[in-house]
Amino acid sequence: MRVSVTDLRSICKRGAIRWTAHVLKRLMLRNITQDEVLQAIETGEIIEQYPEDYPFPSCLLLGMTSAGRYLHVVCGRGEQEVWMITAYAPDPDEWESDWKTRKKVTG
Repeated sequence: MRVSVTDLRSICKRGAIRWTAHVLKRLMLRNITQDEVLQAIETGEIIEQYPEDYPFPSCLLLGMTSAGRYLHVVCGRGEQEVWMITAYAPDPDEWESDWKTRKKVTG
């Protein structure tokens, strides 16, 4: 099953979100707020799908906060809720300037 950004937005608006201890710790270490993650989902687009992830299909989304900060958000789509996995600012050493395309590893 592929994840739909429309479904993610709808579920998040209902407040059916699971924030694990792992994601909350990562957000704190990276100085990212939960509101910024939700803003990124609201404005974002899915750039990678992981339909075989367990226990739920997940995706990588690129979005922007109200302050103009780009974020990558990884989340899973459960039956009736979104499971937040992690969020981070894209690293220019790993991503092209569009923040959607992974840089090719050479060597």
